[in-house]
Amino acid sequence: MDYVIVLDSCGERTEEMKRDERIIPAPLTMQVDDHLFTDDESFDQADFLKKIAASPNCPKSACPSPDYYKEAFGKAQERAYAVTLSAELSGSYNSAMLAKDLISEEKPEIKVHVFNSRSASVGETLIAQKIRECEDAGMVFEQVVETVEAYIDGQNTYFVLENLETLRKNGRLSNIKAFVASALKIKPVMGATSEGTIIQLDQARGMNKALVKMVGYIVEQVEKPEEKILAIAHCNCKERGEMVREAILEKLKVKDSILVDTAGISTMYANDGGIIVVI
Repeated sequence: MDYVIVLDSCGERTEEMKRDERIIPAPLTMQVDDHLFTDDESFDQADFLKKIAASPNCPKSACPSPDYYKEAFGKAQERAYAVTLSAELSGSYNSAMLAKDLISEEKPEIKVHVFNSRSASVGETLIAQKIRECEDAGMVFEQVVETVEAYIDGQNTYFVLENLETLRKNGRLSNIKAFVASALKIKPVMGATSEGTIIQLDQARGMNKALVKMVGYIVEQVEKPEEKILAIAHCNCKERGEMVREAILEKLKVKDSILVDTAGISTMYANDGGIIVVI
């Protein structure tokens, strides 16, 4: 293959992307008590959610090794790209960067670029699709990198979760006060900064009101929606995901839209009922 796109498994692959051998998944692993899960085709979301709900402990994750990334990069003849979780949230980016150094020594003829998504989940999905689009348009390596980095700069990430416990316990909410309002059913509306850290945009009482507020932020903040793809990931709540998509499409005309169920890492952080939107 002339090029490969190595996508860490926080980035959901659509069914079409799973059939594209140039898009290589780099699975993270999760642990709930003594139970180990690999974020690949073997991942059983229902079992994973059941074990999280039954455990008093917080699930943990581990990123792909540099050797895994290096082997994946080596499958390219000329160009290799990686798309990782935000470097502010995971070690996946650093692991891929180490692999870039290793492969550069062994196979200097392969050009490698690691994209820090500064997002997660379907944010990564869209970036992988953008790389492929640029490659298929015949852009040279440097053009692909420049175009996709600019695309990442213009991306916006939003999410509303039923609870933030996993994010909080794993130290991903360092800039946000811990929520003690669960008894009041307060749901925060969250987003990502341009650096890829998590911020709270707003809050509402009840999931539906929070989702309405999130849609409001999306409609207000997105620029040139007609040029963008709307991507939504839902954690075991397809109807809720469809509802959010319809609410956004009533107010915005977009280039296309995709809706997927969360894979392993996104499931771990989104928890049952969570919704992630990237545009």
